[in-house]
Amino acid sequence: MAPITHFAAPAGLTVPPLSFATRVGDLLFVSGIPGFDEAGGLPDSFEAQFGFVVKNIKRVLDEAGATFRDLVKVNVLLTRAADVAVMNELYASAFGPQPYPARTTCVVQALPNRKMLIEIECVASLAKR
Repeated sequence: MAPITHFAAPAGLTVPPLSFATRVGDLLFVSGIPGFDEAGGLPDSFEAQFGFVVKNIKRVLDEAGATFRDLVKVNVLLTRAADVAVMNELYASAFGPQPYPARTTCVVQALPNRKMLIEIECVASLAKR
């Protein structure tokens, strides 16, 4: 079996018992990333939380030597159906240009912190790395 490499959360964040990402073979599995800012707080606005989600995913991808173009699958969890349209606009900018990775978007009743409006998890292919 290929060795497993673990990527920790950014310093200063309080996180549950998990790795921010793990790499096994040519695949990088990024845990669900919420929109926490650098101080560990959750902004009130959906747009701000989305921005921090993208920033945190980018940090993990950078650390693994990957980019958004290496993503093959993305799962988006939202707590409000009203945010789907704005999420699609923000997503197109952050994860584009086309072709986009495969994606599932779900509206869920709740996320672990009641202030969380979005969480994104993803899988990247590192075959060329």
